[in-house]
Amino acid sequence: MLIAIIIVLAVVAIIAAVPLAQKVFPVFGGRPTREELERYKGLPHYDGAKFRYPIETKMITGLKEMLPTAWEFLKGNPERNPKSEIPFVALREADLLQGSAPRVVWFGHSAALLQLDGLTILLDPMFGTAPSPFPIVGGKRYGGKLPMELGELPKIDYVIISHDHYDHLDYPSIKKLAPKVGHFFVPLGVGAHLKRWGIAAERITEMDWWEEREAGGLKLACAPARHFSGRGMSGRDGTLWCSWVIRGREANVFFSGDSGYGPHFWEIGERFGPFDLTMMECGQYDVKWAGIHMLPEQTVQAHEDVKGKLLLPIHWGGFTLALHTWDDPAIRVTREAERKGVRVTTPMIGESVPLAGETYPNKRWWEAAGR
Repeated sequence: MLIAIIIVLAVVAIIAAVPLAQKVFPVFGGRPTREELERYKGLPHYDGAKFRYPIETKMITGLKEMLPTAWEFLKGNPERNPKSEIPFVALREADLLQGSAPRVVWFGHSAALLQLDGLTILLDPMFGTAPSPFPIVGGKRYGGKLPMELGELPKIDYVIISHDHYDHLDYPSIKKLAPKVGHFFVPLGVGAHLKRWGIAAERITEMDWWEEREAGGLKLACAPARHFSGRGMSGRDGTLWCSWVIRGREANVFFSGDSGYGPHFWEIGERFGPFDLTMMECGQYDVKWAGIHMLPEQTVQAHEDVKGKLLLPIHWGGFTLALHTWDDPAIRVTREAERKGVRVTTPMIGESVPLAGETYPNKRWWEAAGR
């Protein structure tokens, strides 16, 4: 009986401490103001308290569903992580200076550097060691290394964020990058995190689904995604999540952010397609939560829906956040792409993908890596 009382008291203490922790530790970010929350109430995808996708999106929330999944995670699976370091292309600042041809450099997971129309753009720049508020816990980055140090990155014109989860919006990365960045583009509510971290409001543009802006000659559109948001134990779905359309003179690019499969992909293709390159989520999936993370076969279908020409699978190759083997995303997405005649590029981390021409990285490097 005493043990049960102690456990109950410990749980109550943790729950009570969460609001205080969120106020004390800046890593949890900020909250939208009352005025901003009032403005959200007029939006069709805001129910007065939370943002939502137009069709029902199921997630594992009940104890009955969560316990078996938690047990699967605890059991472990040696194939969920590579057994050795995966290869990457080492980079220096000189390697990323703007050249004559547009390109994308993938940094693992969903982080990527896009160079287009003479501009340098960082997408979901998570360069931390673990997708967690406190790096001592959480799955570590494969190999623990990046192709280069953050300090060696060139000047960044724009940072574009898809949503506020730790594996996409990383507090230490933003703090280190901030002096190099000209402007931040984020979905509604995410600006509150950046402001708490010292980014001036005039350097932040928040956007709603289907909003468009011009930036340095580029046309940016914030587009829907089927996912959720939140950084703490409370405030879930209090900020918006999104995908991004980046249209330039040299190329038209789509960045999916995190998303389950849904009709929004077709609508994005109708409004903004075709795309020279799609960076499409492919990883951290399971049939139990397919509503918020696509399966690899759906990744290929989403690419076709938005009228993509070349597919770059992202959201894998950095961290283990699901139950599948670490290389399952690459195996399945390339197999499905081959079956459907879709062009897919599979760069190593740090390797450049040109946005023009017919040559692009397509080696299946994972077959000999991490074994």
